[in-house]
Amino acid sequence: MAVEAVIFDFGGVFTTSPVENFAAFERARGLPERFIGEVIKKNHHANAWARFERAEIDLDAFDRLFAEETRAAGFEIRGKTLVGLMSLTFRPEMIAALERVKAAGFRTGCITNNLPDLGAGEMLAASEKREQLEAIHANFDHVIESSKAGVRKPEPRVYEMMCEALAVAPPACAYLDDLGINLKPAREMGMRTIKVPFGDVRPAIRALEEVLGLSLLD
Repeated sequence: MAVEAVIFDFGGVFTTSPVENFAAFERARGLPERFIGEVIKKNHHANAWARFERAEIDLDAFDRLFAEETRAAGFEIRGKTLVGLMSLTFRPEMIAALERVKAAGFRTGCITNNLPDLGAGEMLAASEKREQLEAIHANFDHVIESSKAGVRKPEPRVYEMMCEALAVAPPACAYLDDLGINLKPAREMGMRTIKVPFGDVRPAIRALEEVLGLSLLD
């Protein structure tokens, strides 16, 4: 089936990844590599991080519960400390690629796991970055935010919701994300999945070029 729609993650695709910030935090404190990620992945549908992304708990509850989870794993990190590591910067190559995908007539969507009252605008902060964020969102036909929808990746329902919104079958979609755990359910539904590497989005853009038969890099 020919691809009719391209669905994107946001953080780690159009911006740097929070995972990169987590790694820097871990190195500075002598923590095991991927310590934060392992805590977030444990019991990943029901832990504090998952509940916060679905807006089931507020920041104060997340601060306390994440501290409990990390302390049980060997080193306490407050939830508010983790939220403070969410600062992001843009990746212009992927932003340009989205513009070309949209201009070529493909339907476009964004599925983002985000935090209540801390969407990409707050993480990017500066006014000029907010303007860039609005320009990016203008190229999406539909956006699903976990904190508003009450469902998050990798729950299969969120991918189904996007397909319904775009009126497209999963096999007619390409999906990009920087986390393999989020790619797996999309792939199982029949989507063509592309993993976006940390630090350099160009390999993922080249892979998308092959899927779409479209030039996306200068």
